[in-house]
Amino acid sequence: MLFEQIAANKRKTVFIVIGFFIFVLMVGAAIGIIVWNNYLNGLILAAVIGAFYILIMVMTSSSVVMAMNRAKRITSKEQAPVLWDTVESMAMVASIPMPKVYIMNDLSLNAFAAGISPEKGAVAVTQGLLDNLERYELEGVIAHEVSHIRNYDIRLSTISIALVAVIAILSDLAMRMIFWGSVTGSRNNRKNDNNSGGGAQLIIYIVALVFVVLAPIIATAIQFALSRNREYLADASAIELTRNPDGLIQALQKVSGDTKKMKEVSASSESIYFSSPLKSKKDKPGIFDSHPPISSRIERLENM
Repeated sequence: MLFEQIAANKRKTVFIVIGFFIFVLMVGAAIGIIVWNNYLNGLILAAVIGAFYILIMVMTSSSVVMAMNRAKRITSKEQAPVLWDTVESMAMVASIPMPKVYIMNDLSLNAFAAGISPEKGAVAVTQGLLDNLERYELEGVIAHEVSHIRNYDIRLSTISIALVAVIAILSDLAMRMIFWGSVTGSRNNRKNDNNSGGGAQLIIYIVALVFVVLAPIIATAIQFALSRNREYLADASAIELTRNPDGLIQALQKVSGDTKKMKEVSASSESIYFSSPLKSKKDKPGIFDSHPPISSRIERLENM
């Protein structure tokens, strides 16, 4: 069943990336209409920026994410023997290469995984997680993060984050060009079109403008919906690795009761954490929540 889920996740990645990229092109076309009165110019701009940004993100995602979140690499077992052994054993059970190991100097309870493929995987945990979790609870958390790597969730997350960023960049670019009066020429063209088109061009312009303004919000909501679904899958996959749901359940309970906030965390990395480091641990999910409620995750695990 798990292998079927992984295969389905890979197929879903392809479809989501294609859908997201089409969405980026739609934003570009709307910008072309607003700025140049020509959707083709915007399409080309969006395609170039999107392809370049995704390439950079995919090539540098792991190292960049670790640097942004102040994670320090552990290069030998002697530096953190329990963590090292746990990551090594969970990777062995998952049949993937051992991920690189990192520790964040933070007292809160959290962790995340990075790397677009199992061969480039990395796992980072906070010092607080190491200090407060029993070994079997730590195994549950590490199994969850290793599952993200094995299920290719990190690749999906990296690409979706990149495309959301591209949409935000394009939207901001359009607003700045409008603000600085760069659309004067297209306005003149629209005046000529309106004389013969009965205002149809003006309607298209308004629709395009509204779409460009709302696009970053829509894209972010889609990204977080994907993130919430991936968390449930990683929880289920973790239990298949550890054969001990109590470890992950009790780890989630401790994380839920943790009142300490992370001192240094990148907002763009929120969705890859074990638990959201930026928002309160509430029971009802919102469309802009990167994680499902911990209570819901525990309930699903208890019902497995």
